[in-house]
Amino acid sequence: MRLLKIIPDNTNIGFVRVRHIAFAITALLTVAALVLTVVRGLNLGVDFVGGVSIEEKFTTAPPLDEVRALVNGLGLGEAALQQLGGPNTITIRLPPPESSDPAAVDAMVEKVKAALAAKFPGASFSNYSTVSGKVSGELVQNGILAVLLAIIGIAIFSWFRYEWQFGVSTAVAIIHDVLMTIGFFALTQLVFDLNIVAAVLTIIGYSINDKMVIDDRIRENMRKFRKMGMRELIDLSVNETLPRTVMTSLTIMLALASLLIWGGHVLRGFASAMMLGIVVGTYSSVYVSSSLLITLGLKPGFREAKADASNAERVAPRDLP
Repeated sequence: MRLLKIIPDNTNIGFVRVRHIAFAITALLTVAALVLTVVRGLNLGVDFVGGVSIEEKFTTAPPLDEVRALVNGLGLGEAALQQLGGPNTITIRLPPPESSDPAAVDAMVEKVKAALAAKFPGASFSNYSTVSGKVSGELVQNGILAVLLAIIGIAIFSWFRYEWQFGVSTAVAIIHDVLMTIGFFALTQLVFDLNIVAAVLTIIGYSINDKMVIDDRIRENMRKFRKMGMRELIDLSVNETLPRTVMTSLTIMLALASLLIWGGHVLRGFASAMMLGIVVGTYSSVYVSSSLLITLGLKPGFREAKADASNAERVAPRDLP
């Protein structure tokens, strides 16, 4: 059977040559993501803001203003509405009831169900979820703490495994990936809930795996080709791992596309975040973290290069076939 090769062997693409352009694009996108997040904010799900989220299906697309006015008129607090997976399904988010009695939530849900069924014949209740304000605050803190600890831990691991430049470049690339994902949710106003936090942590895991493969190859090549310049050596390393990087990204994207199309609205946010994370993670691995090693002053005098003098002394990238 013939092997499928999307990226041919022995590519010789000059990634480092365009690193200043890549750095400028990365900086602009990062600033844009931060501005979007500050100005527009995130559409936080009930996991983070607390309250009751009711999902209702209608036979035809209902006028949102009428639904909002109807629910607000029930005296349960100000309702926030959002369409899910199409115009016929709506999520109605309400503040938590004043009473801590679980029966109060059931009464609230039943009141909304009855009002909607009377106003919109054929409307059917799907499900509801509820989170208290105290729990939501703890979830916010724990979610942020989980992401920060993941970034710090990975940076420290890269530092000890390689050199401090690898730790810094990896942390910068991962922060970039996380900010791009958050900026995407600020732009699209998709619901940002605990599923998305799980997606962000998964993106970090994918991104660090991709970067470790390239960093390992850079270290191996520093041992082999001690007289080669860093630019040529990084280009060589990225080109050698490029087929693996592209093939891995494409296969994951195929699986995520299936989730996006057939997974329903519950998985839509998670699949969207993961797909974006794969794209920006691959970009940052190829164009940002590796090239940043040069800016940070990594030189062939790498500590392990001194320990093991092996093989040939190639001083330039391989020739094109």
